[in-house]
Amino acid sequence: MPLFQNAQFYISAHDLRDLPMAAGPEVAFAGRSNSGKSSAINTLSNRTRLAFVSKTPGRTQLINFFALDGERYLVDLPGYGYADVPERIRLHWRSVLSAYLQYRTSLVGLVLIMDIRRPLTDLDSQMLDWFLPTGKPVHILLTKSDKLNRQQASLALRQVKQALGERYPGATAQLFSSPKHQGIEEAEQVINGWFTRSQEEKAPDLKGRSGAEEALTGVKAPAQGGEAGDDH
Repeated sequence: MPLFQNAQFYISAHDLRDLPMAAGPEVAFAGRSNSGKSSAINTLSNRTRLAFVSKTPGRTQLINFFALDGERYLVDLPGYGYADVPERIRLHWRSVLSAYLQYRTSLVGLVLIMDIRRPLTDLDSQMLDWFLPTGKPVHILLTKSDKLNRQQASLALRQVKQALGERYPGATAQLFSSPKHQGIEEAEQVINGWFTRSQEEKAPDLKGRSGAEEALTGVKAPAQGGEAGDDH
């Protein structure tokens, strides 16, 4: 059975205070607007509309939590990088996403979605800069690989892996195509490995934490700075 087969919507959060208390390990999905993030989530879950595929970039501005089995969670982060988003929204999500990625203790790994034709943009690098210092793993899905022929896709993957090795050695990458259902097993194996390792480790003790920390389930004071945005 696919890892996300039984995923069910759990809750949405607009601000850090809206985040649910951790009930188990979370894997987050992030990506630029129109990178194919929602389609990738739907493909992995073998569903057509688990994640909303917006025809208007910049519309989805919520952190959406999906329960997998009552103990593990998939977290769909707002897409980023859409130019027409108002500055106030851009600043809001810069703060929320940076804090969530850097300090959410129940977050065990990040799946970063990139269009294979436009990988490792400046904003993608910002996400990596926020997250990799936590020591947690990042796996990149190079989506829309069906838009390239096999030779072009293989070359793009090698180039991305080389760039990661030079700048972000803690990240891994693979080809992925939602229409072709390519790369599903590889992605599931990576993500399931994160969940397995997290469950083997001792859960953080949340006793005595402040209300603000509890809102982020152990997340400390939100960090300011960086750049992020808006939609799928």
